[in-house]
Amino acid sequence: MNKNILSIAIAALGFVIGLGLLGNAIKNRNKSENTISVTGLGTKQFTSDLITWSGSFSKNNFDLKSAYDELALDRKTINDYLLSKGVKQNEIVFSSVDIQKQFKNYTDNNGNNVQNEFTGYNLTQTVSIESKEVAKIENLSRNITEIINRGIEFTSSSPNYFYTKLATVKQEMIASATKDAKERAERIAENSGSSLGNLKKATMGVIQITAPNSNEDYSYGGTFNTASKDKEASITIKLEYQVN
Repeated sequence: MNKNILSIAIAALGFVIGLGLLGNAIKNRNKSENTISVTGLGTKQFTSDLITWSGSFSKNNFDLKSAYDELALDRKTINDYLLSKGVKQNEIVFSSVDIQKQFKNYTDNNGNNVQNEFTGYNLTQTVSIESKEVAKIENLSRNITEIINRGIEFTSSSPNYFYTKLATVKQEMIASATKDAKERAERIAENSGSSLGNLKKATMGVIQITAPNSNEDYSYGGTFNTASKDKEASITIKLEYQVN
């Protein structure tokens, strides 16, 4: 009989302990759910302070040396022209020369390739500029016909625009987004008759840089527009607060 009483006592004790653990679990679960998650937005508009621009030029000749010599003359003409427009020599970079053999294909009546005729060498070189004088290089890229008028077969690409103080902009946006998120959380807590507790978690999104007032899509890994001189950057901060 003593054994039975002991078994009953142990079972009763286990039941009480189980109820206590269940109560704590429910209490902790409710406590963990008593939070507010908000997302704040930080934005900043700025103008690029660095520009890159490039163009390519080429020469064709049956003789490789002659083609190279002609290309060298064009390279000097382009370099002198850029210097005359106020571009600094250390901002001008010429790539290595790309050499391609050119052939003309002939076909028979059945469309079969029967002969490849060598038509000469095509030599191409690229000139690139990187400068902080954005307006000057931008204007230069728009008036490249002056080079073409000098008898040079020149193809210009569109400029790309960058900002060298992006780290500072990012810090300002993070502070703005954090403030925005906290203010949202405070309003939610106040409207629900609660008070904001400690910050539990903060998650930062990726920076998105687009042209102002554009319909560019945001990217999961971040968008970086280089086609527009004027830019708008944005970033989100997600905050999770305990509510008292």
